[in-house]
Amino acid sequence: MERTRRPPRRAERGSKPAPGDEAAPGTPGTGEDLCPARVGRGALGARPCPNCNGSGRIIKGIGGA
Repeated sequence: MERTRRPPRRAERGSKPAPGDEAAPGTPGTGEDLCPARVGRGALGARPCPNCNGSGRIIKGIGGA
């Protein structure tokens, strides 16, 4: 069975916000979600996705009041 390579988790690649992030990592009331631009794949062909910087994940606000 062939394993697919997964993009690095946000914690593995640092805490610098990506262009698609709604907040900085660790901000209360936020969480990781799959990048909508490439559905979590993190790449556009051989190039990293410009929305998530290649991680496949973005930081979004969760919940609501």
